[in-house]
Amino acid sequence: MKASALLFSGLVLCTAPLVAETLPTPNAERVVTIGALNKRTGETRSFIGKPGETFDFASLHVLVRTCETTPPWEQKLSGAFLLIDEKLAKGGSKRVYSGWMFAESPSLHPLEHPRYDIWVKSCAMRFPETAPGTTDAADSMPAKTKPAGKGAASASIAPKSAEVPSAVDNSPR
Repeated sequence: MKASALLFSGLVLCTAPLVAETLPTPNAERVVTIGALNKRTGETRSFIGKPGETFDFASLHVLVRTCETTPPWEQKLSGAFLLIDEKLAKGGSKRVYSGWMFAESPSLHPLEHPRYDIWVKSCAMRFPETAPGTTDAADSMPAKTKPAGKGAASASIAPKSAEVPSAVDNSPR
């Protein structure tokens, strides 16, 4: 029992750096950009912050809970989970929005407010350089067919196609 626990903990310690390199950006390091519009005055503003931060626009108080974006090898989609409260004239506040908003589809889950519009512009985060499970083609080649070095040309081992006469050779004489 102790031997298997020791082996398991050794595996966890050995793979810890590998796991850290393949994970996307931690939530606290992501950067979200939110747009805001006052429909009556035409005032527009952009707010840049991190998940967990808040900003105020007129009588709205916006809390960004998190943001996500797809990795570069997938179709682009960015969104953020927002909690939006409106400050009431009598004091206190009323929740007017709670949910995901998407930059590429602002009309999918819009804030329905008579005076203000809030929308997600972007979410920035890092990803590993390649998709999970991706391998380098050179790593999967047999040793004798690998290119000799960077930029080195090697002869193809694929069978050659039969020569096909060109259009000039087939023209009437």
